Order: sequence, then C-alpha cells, then structure tokens
Amino acid sequence: MAVPKRKTSRWRRDQRRAQNFFAKLSSLSLATCPNCGELMMPHRACPYCGYYKGREVLKTS
Repeated sequence: MAVPKRKTSRWRRDQRRAQNFFAKLSSLSLATCPNCGELMMPHRACPYCGYYKGREVLKTS
C-alpha cells in the first residue's frame, strides 16, 4: 500500500486547500428572502428575520 514519503507541512496543506477559495467565493449564489426582502444564502434561514420556508425558526431581536 502506498505511504507518503514525508509529512506534509502545514503551509503546503493550507496552500492546497486554498486553491478553490476564490472560485467558490465568486460562484456564491444569493437569494432574496420572501419575508423581508434581504439577501440570504439559499436553503438557509434568513439571518435578518429568522424565517425559513414561511416559518420562524430563529429568534431575532
């Protein structure tokens, strides 16, 4: 079975993981909340009013 020759350094590991960061960030899609009209991430509760699919799921002050 294949085994790594050397331990991967934290820097090299982080550089590999950071490759897709800006691609993911630029492809971020936003939806408008049907309750308050603010921008929010799709398939998540609205952080401004706390509603998701017409029901209040988060208590916001």
